[in-house]
Formats: sequence, structure tokens, C-alpha cells
Amino acid sequence: MSFSLTAEESAIAAGDDGAAIAMRIVAEAARLMGAPRLIPIRSAHIDGALYHGDSGTLFAERLVEGGARVAVRSTLNVGALDLTGCSRVRLGGREREMARRMMDAYRRLGCEPTWTCAPYQAGHRPAFGTDVAWGESNAVVFCNSVLGARTNRYGDFLDIACAISGRAPDYGLHRPENRAATAVFDVSGLPAEFLASEIAWPVLGSLYGREIGTAVGVVKGVAAHPGEDALKAFGAAAASSGAVGLFHVAGVTPEAPDLETALAGTQPAATIRVTPEMARIARARLSTAEKPDRIDAVAIGSPHLSPAEFDLLERAIAGRRLAVPLYACTGRHVLTELEKTGRRKTLEAAGVVLVADTCVVVTPILPAIEGAVLMTNSGKFAHYAPGNTGYAVIYGSLRECVESAMLGKVMLTESLS
Repeated sequence: MSFSLTAEESAIAAGDDGAAIAMRIVAEAARLMGAPRLIPIRSAHIDGALYHGDSGTLFAERLVEGGARVAVRSTLNVGALDLTGCSRVRLGGREREMARRMMDAYRRLGCEPTWTCAPYQAGHRPAFGTDVAWGESNAVVFCNSVLGARTNRYGDFLDIACAISGRAPDYGLHRPENRAATAVFDVSGLPAEFLASEIAWPVLGSLYGREIGTAVGVVKGVAAHPGEDALKAFGAAAASSGAVGLFHVAGVTPEAPDLETALAGTQPAATIRVTPEMARIARARLSTAEKPDRIDAVAIGSPHLSPAEFDLLERAIAGRRLAVPLYACTGRHVLTELEKTGRRKTLEAAGVVLVADTCVVVTPILPAIEGAVLMTNSGKFAHYAPGNTGYAVIYGSLRECVESAMLGKVMLTESLS
């Protein structure tokens, strides 16, 4: 399939400014992907503003120097610093300087300083059927699956190039024919009580990602809408364990009013019938610590906590004082509301460490402790924390996390049966 640019796109790409750099990056990516053309996008979510090294900062500053500006609404994913001052980031002087320069550069490009991995909770919710270019795996899968907008998983620097050019390659999940489910993930054999619980969705998401991989699947057997926070947790875990970009839930998500529609009238290539034993194994797999006699910290909020999740956290704490710190990662839009209502002081007095603009898995916030153990209710945290933080992980429900933090040792009480 041959690739071509429009006359306008070719003229922009022929320049030597920041916009030209962006257009050439998007065009070359399209050629490599086998796309026939570029398509206009309505918005972007930028994951490339997280500092991983000087080259990323210098690239962003080169775009700024070239006069580039985003052409569409563009929100920013987490950075490497907590600019709100809630938590302390253990970056050295040079790294801290370059991380701040990087975050500043993206703001100068015209991006909104949202600094959240859940922009859909901060008001960035593209309309059903619109084409966008989003980075950050959980945001991508939520955008595609729950909102019904269309995006591929755009990696660092291609995301900002799409935002500046206002274009994306016409391939993958932008094309309707690639959005139909080819596999069924049947949970009808699981107890209704389990499916209605908070713990179910990260566990099932992790299992879904392992079983489905990069394919598009449809979940069968969900009797009622589980809520956006549950779908958020499911998608984040699935995107971490299996690079999932789009899932459907029959009778729940917008492109799956029923199973047949999700499958576009075809027979599935595979059907995975989830048993209680499969769910138990999936939960056990999320824990990497072997019979720990203590926990050193609890971390929740990957993806960032919503206001409703803070309500659940406060109810679980119930006015008590935690024995070990509980790191609660969230967006500054939620932090502002917590401050207005005085809830921030209440949470911090209980031993909660609020983290905004960033997250404990992507930047050094957790104390460096030999043989440390972290407890979490996040399937995404459980997947990435051992490699990124050096902490072994215990997975549990939010209530189990809070009760364990009260005592400083693991308290697992909720069954999958």
C-alpha cells in the first residue's frame, strides 16, 4: 500500500522549523506502519514528558526553539516531579533540573499541565468515534474502550509529533474494521459477588491481558455496569500484562451493546472461559513477595485515584492512624478538591502521603529499603513495581491494603469464592 502526503502536509514537512520536524516524524512512522495516509486528530494526550534522560529534554526544547505549538488540545501525562510539593522526589540535582526543563518545555509547546495518567477524569473526554493520538497505556485503553474514541498506543515523542502536526497515521485502531472483537473472555462462570467486588477488576484485567495479548476481545457475562473506576482498573491491568489497546464488555461499553455487535457478526477465533481457579491463580501471580513478615509501604493510584476512590479510602481508614505510609497517587485536579474541603489535612494526619503530578512507580519517591515490601490494590502497580522500585509486591483489595497498613503486616481476608 503506497503512502502519500497532501500538498499541505508536504509543504509543512519541507520546512526546517519545529512543525516540520513533527510532520516528518509522523509521516515516517506512517510509512513504517504501512498506513496509506495521515488523518486529522481532535486531541492528544502526551506521555513523553516523563524524564528518562537528557535526550528527551533536549528534543522537547528543540521543538520549542523551532516555534512549534500543538495544533489540538493536548493534555500531559505524569512527569518526574511533584510540582505541587505534596511528596518528595529523590532525584539528584542534575536529573531534577533536566526533568523540570522537560516539563517546562512541554508547557511552552502549548500542552495543558494536567500531569495525570487519567486525563479522562480531568475533563479530557473525546467524543465517541473521533480520532485522537493518546499515549500512556491505561489512558489509551480507556479512551478506546470506555469512551469509544479512536487511538493507537502512541509512544513517547510520536505523541507530541502528532499533537503538533494535528495528524496521525491511518492504521490500526483508527480503522473501524480493526475494532471488532476476535476473542471472547467469558466470566459468566464466576460468582456474582466476586464480579461485584473491587478486587475483581484488576485481577481479571491482568488475566485478560495475558490471555488476549494484543488482540481485541469482548468480555461476556457481566450483568451490570461495574462503574468507570472498575473499567479503569481492568484496562490498566490488561494494558500492562498484554499490551491491550481496546476491549469491549458486552452490554456495557459503547461499541458492544451486545456480544454479536462486538464481534461484528463473526465467530470468535478463541473463547476463554474463566473459572474461579483461573481467577485465584491470576490474583496470586500479582504478588511477588514470599511470605513477608512485614510491609514497608502501601501504594495506590495507578491509574490516578478518582474522587470516588478517595471516598472509599477515607471510609476504610475510618479515622484511624496508619502504622506504615500509604502513598495515594492522584491528579492535581483531585488534589485541589481535597484541599478545598479540608480532606487533604485529614488524610495526611492519618498517615497518607499524597502524590500528585507523578507516581511512585515512575520516579524515586519510596524510601530505599533493602528487601522492602509494597502492598497495592493496583494491577498496574503490581506489574511494574518490582522492576521499577525494587520493592517486592503483595496484591490485595483496598480494604486489605488499609488494614495491613494499620498493623504493618499483611492482612489478606477477602476470598475469590
